Amino acid sequence: MRKRIAVLLTSLALSCALGAGPGATAVMAEETKNASSGNAELVVGLSQDLDNSLDPYQITAAGTREVLFNVFEGLVKPDTDGNFVDAVASEHSVSDDGITYTFTLRDGVKFHNGETVSADDVLYSFETCAATTTNTAVAGALSDIQDVTSSGNEITITLKEKNSSFLSTVSSVSIVPADYADQATAPVGTGPFRFESYSPQDKVVFVRNDDYYAGAPALSKVTCRIFEDANALYTSLDAGALDMALHMSLDQVNSLSNGYDVIEGEMNLVQALYLNNGKAPFDDERVRQALCYAIDIDSILELTEDGHGAKLGSSVYPSFTKYFDESLVGAYPYDPAKAAELLDEAGASGLSFTIKVPSNYTPHVDTASVIVEMLSAAGINASIQKVEWSTWLNDVYQGRDFEATVIGFDAAYLSADALLQRWVSTDSSNMINYSNKDYDAAIEKAQHATDDEEQVAAYKEAEKILSDTAANVYIQDLADFVVLNPKFTGYEFYPLYASDFSKIRPV
Repeated sequence: MRKRIAVLLTSLALSCALGAGPGATAVMAEETKNASSGNAELVVGLSQDLDNSLDPYQITAAGTREVLFNVFEGLVKPDTDGNFVDAVASEHSVSDDGITYTFTLRDGVKFHNGETVSADDVLYSFETCAATTTNTAVAGALSDIQDVTSSGNEITITLKEKNSSFLSTVSSVSIVPADYADQATAPVGTGPFRFESYSPQDKVVFVRNDDYYAGAPALSKVTCRIFEDANALYTSLDAGALDMALHMSLDQVNSLSNGYDVIEGEMNLVQALYLNNGKAPFDDERVRQALCYAIDIDSILELTEDGHGAKLGSSVYPSFTKYFDESLVGAYPYDPAKAAELLDEAGASGLSFTIKVPSNYTPHVDTASVIVEMLSAAGINASIQKVEWSTWLNDVYQGRDFEATVIGFDAAYLSADALLQRWVSTDSSNMINYSNKDYDAAIEKAQHATDDEEQVAAYKEAEKILSDTAANVYIQDLADFVVLNPKFTGYEFYPLYASDFSKIRPV
């Protein structure tokens, strides 16, 4: 079976050499500028289009949040080590009882429309985010706020009870101008880059914020070209029409011939075979457990990532160090006989189902391809249906019209709640229709824990429930490969799904 899968992936890798023709490459080559001091421009390849709304509180796709990381900031923001550093605030403090947070606004911070950030803008941002955000984990955390007040340049947030993860929530509340009506189409924040334009299915353009409080970035302009076709992105990159590409597969970077630098990190995603628990036969725990035993995770890592990546056992990835439960990684050792026994017990022998996968994400397509081959060897008939990203969002994520899918979920902010809240039975993001009262209770306990140790224990309890009930087939946190023109340097990985263009500079 290994040889058969290896041949399959080789053919997938070779297909990456096909795609956009010379005409498309020539058009994009016009946008690739020579880096020069003070006027360096960067052209980036993205593998998915942006959300319909660019309002920071309405973003649902990780790829949209990733690039708008450069436009929006909170009072604090995460650094590359996962610490929360002051951003729109110049300093902050927490009371001894952990209930009161005080933030001092940084002097002279300007929005991209030229207006100076005021305390009223901060109050508006927290109120609007709490009322409109599509992120239920953020909304839940903000609902625990007793009061938000201002006095001069000081903002005081009083909680109903202690929450040791509250700074992570603060980092997720983008500070925006009060009553500005066009965030959905012309977003305005305080970050190092200003939004200039967006053409759906084509490109999004950012320009340097010369008034940025931390100093203007080296790049004067960043143009992100959008590719729904992974082959076209690869061809343009290898031809030198792009300066950078995000989230490339190992096969793609190994096939590059243009001498670009390859930077390896972690993608900070929970990649899994996500199962619709609300549809038969996946409403039967035994069937879900059978799939866990029927899939060899070690072989997936070897065949798709050449051993790169990190195995997972639940819905938390290793960068969340204190929350990550290493003991769950080996919960379902590869055991086809056990899988067959469980399927027979559940009356599901000869199981057949379809895996819907977004075609623009090569790593997920590759993983799904290996899974299909493995399941075939175990007598399970799975097939792949590739769909466009917009179709996946509409049908799978929002419409829950699927049996199984391979995708990766990120965390909108640095808290285990950002990854685990979505599987609460009443959560609107619970696309797999998971329903477990014990799980709901564990998350509730974690969210209202009085100390850090209690909170971590409750989150780990929730992770174990996901594992024990085989909510999904957990696979890996993918290795992340970023390709960069050697004319540039400075790219750094974050413990979140974020790309910081402000650190990139010409050599």
